Amino acid sequence: MVAAASVVVAVGTAAGMLTALGDEDAGGADAGHPRVTRSVRLDALPVSPSPSPSAVSSGSASPSVSPSPTASKPTSAPSPKRNSAKKEPRSTDAATRLYRHPGSQVLDWVRAHPDDPRRDVIASRIAGHPAAVWFADHTPATITSRVRAVTAAGAAQGRVPVLVPYAIPDRDCGGHSEGGAPDLDAYDAWIDRFAAGLGSGEVIVVLEPDSVAQSECLTAGGRADRFASLARAGRVIKDADPAARVYYDAGHSGWHAPARQAGWLKQAGAASADSSDGVFSNVSNFHATADEVAYDRAVLDALGGPASLGAVIDTSRNGNGAPADGEWCDPDGRSLGRAPTLTTGMGRIDAYLWVKLPGESDGCRGEPGTFTPSYAYDLAR
Repeated sequence: MVAAASVVVAVGTAAGMLTALGDEDAGGADAGHPRVTRSVRLDALPVSPSPSPSAVSSGSASPSVSPSPTASKPTSAPSPKRNSAKKEPRSTDAATRLYRHPGSQVLDWVRAHPDDPRRDVIASRIAGHPAAVWFADHTPATITSRVRAVTAAGAAQGRVPVLVPYAIPDRDCGGHSEGGAPDLDAYDAWIDRFAAGLGSGEVIVVLEPDSVAQSECLTAGGRADRFASLARAGRVIKDADPAARVYYDAGHSGWHAPARQAGWLKQAGAASADSSDGVFSNVSNFHATADEVAYDRAVLDALGGPASLGAVIDTSRNGNGAPADGEWCDPDGRSLGRAPTLTTGMGRIDAYLWVKLPGESDGCRGEPGTFTPSYAYDLAR
């Protein structure tokens, strides 16, 4: 949905996602990031290189994300180019508990281009940060082992992986990220196998971007069936790994009103501690962190449920907020947002995450979901 406000464009097995290949016949890619959408602006904080000790990764495929319905309405003007403050990294150990998967396109590019003048900037400001690992293909035979490969590696380092299951049927309403399981029965079986690979360690699951916020394209019955399947998915994941934290799709601050989004989220199980730890927002979008914080808190208030429910926000490309014209496809003038961290200092905001890997194209400056160094450099410099 190109006119939308925050949809994920998955390329499936195409090169472009943060890939967690695992199995003998793992032909599918587990992606690490969707495609973009719009958003508003927050004062950009410089992004500091992460001290993550994990080795530079290789082989990332990331779903590209497309925008979601509703044009975004910036609450403040987007700032075009930032001043030199943007270029000075803040020293922080904020990301040290998050796992950086050694299988991303950006790390492949960094290794393969030692003499490229853009390399150091991209390596320190993008490749040095942990990011989510996407599982965007419906491959029941290999999904358990691929998930296990990521979670076991995270556990061995004492770090927290961020996983994105992205295989809901009718994904993206047939838009850029179309695909997913053939039907909900197949999806339920796929989720069972996904959960079987989680192990017993701490992990963050960003469950099916756009699956709730973009559900209007379904019939009322289809929506109810999807929400029942999502509620089941959360329960299955948390039953399989009680240390897992599961977050549900809240869209973003430029899309649905908080009360409306909360009503759908409740039907999808997001208000139940048996299936949910809260909501996520701004995946692959550009909305400013300040706006997402206010929006997510409003959604949580309307959602009800345990006081422990919180929110995680994708800050990967929202340093300058959304473009004033609402452009979602690799727009100019954007920048990296806050570094990934599990310590936000903000009530009810559990984490800032890089769910969409910066530099993986939305489809305008490169093939959807593929790493595009010129775009990455523009975001990072």
